[in-house]
Amino acid sequence: MPIHPIEYRYGSEEMRQVFTRENWLDKMLKVEAALAYVHAEVGNIPKKAADFIASHASTKYVKLEKVNQYEKETGHEVMAVVKALAEVSGPYSGVVHLGATSSDISDSAFALQLKEAVSIFKKDLAELALILTNKAEKYRNTVCLGRTHGVAALPMPFGFKFAVWAAEVKRHLERLEQVRGRVCVGKMSGAIGTMAGFGANAMKIQEFTMKKLGLKPAEISTQIVQRDNLAEFICALGLISSTLDKIANEIRNLQRTEIREAEEPFREDKQVGSSTMPHKRNPVRCEKVCGLARVIRGFAPTALENIVLEHERDLTNSSYERTMVPEVCILLDEQLKTMKDVLKGLLVYPENMKKNIDNTKGLIMSEAVMLAMAKKGADRQWAHEIIRKSSMQVWTTGQKLEDVLKNNPNVRKYLSEKEIEAAMDPQNYLGTAKEQIDETVKDVQAYVKALNLK
Repeated sequence: MPIHPIEYRYGSEEMRQVFTRENWLDKMLKVEAALAYVHAEVGNIPKKAADFIASHASTKYVKLEKVNQYEKETGHEVMAVVKALAEVSGPYSGVVHLGATSSDISDSAFALQLKEAVSIFKKDLAELALILTNKAEKYRNTVCLGRTHGVAALPMPFGFKFAVWAAEVKRHLERLEQVRGRVCVGKMSGAIGTMAGFGANAMKIQEFTMKKLGLKPAEISTQIVQRDNLAEFICALGLISSTLDKIANEIRNLQRTEIREAEEPFREDKQVGSSTMPHKRNPVRCEKVCGLARVIRGFAPTALENIVLEHERDLTNSSYERTMVPEVCILLDEQLKTMKDVLKGLLVYPENMKKNIDNTKGLIMSEAVMLAMAKKGADRQWAHEIIRKSSMQVWTTGQKLEDVLKNNPNVRKYLSEKEIEAAMDPQNYLGTAKEQIDETVKDVQAYVKALNLK
């Protein structure tokens, strides 16, 4: 019976599969098989022994039910796998797990799982980046309000928002690639990391085993791979989650009834917004993204605490990591896929953007007028005060700023009516925003293409 929402509500089947008990066992057996092959390569065991062990190191022969049974008996998860594999290894059972310690197998298997999770994240992030660049291009010429402190500031292209987000997602792809090289590492260094149990060929055994598994060997380890890399990985996922939170929060704010410049998609045929208010169209998917970000960020402090272990290892990190890593990955997977769907179907209302600009009575063009006066020879600080007082008059009387300025002799001393009108046109005060959009779109799309993800 499902208990946790990640079992039935959150995350894709693909990501959940990464952290199933069955996939864990498959990865554990892959590590044991690789170790057996390498022992044969360096002459520690006969090749026929390695071939037999490796051919039986699969869930076809080693059943999860048997592993679970042995774990109940031994109270040791890795020993349970070793006993189950030895049981099906016939005359070669005595060389299964030769020289290895539990963490050699479990940490390397864990790295294989993380490698799968990172691949899923990279595909989703790359797709999200392209969705954002497409929106940036689509709304390159759509002018909206830029807001600071929640208050109308200056005009901007609506596409500028998407370009900013796309650049941020690109940085996350870069971070993820960097941290992948550090967190997807394995070890085969035996108890406390000295490799004493592997004999003269110990260094080769670790190198060759990791090569067979497609992992980098840890630079140096104690009995476990050090947890600073895992903490970095969790923090990197927290950064990605926070960006998704930011995007979702912006959409939520733009969906407010009094703003309504954008809206997450709503299925008008069947979707219900409220059990009692039939008219409601709530940003529930964006709110879900924001809520899950709080959970994901909450894991970062403990991931950092898990770096601190006693001597060459203890087990205080293990129980938390069993919870932390699957939950963070599955919840971020849910965020990413939700945000992709929201952005693909995003409803945009340019007419409301124009209405909201008009409702400012021209106040958002105050800087443009001030600088126009300065260009004509006015003292910049003096011009600022003149325009500030004129703006306060607009706030008080509800007049249009353009009308107030045209009747102000201090302004007219430097600007004609036509120059005031030109300065008051939002289309004339977008700076290099469109060029920045174009450059960002080009850069992000080229980066994603170079990833060559399929």
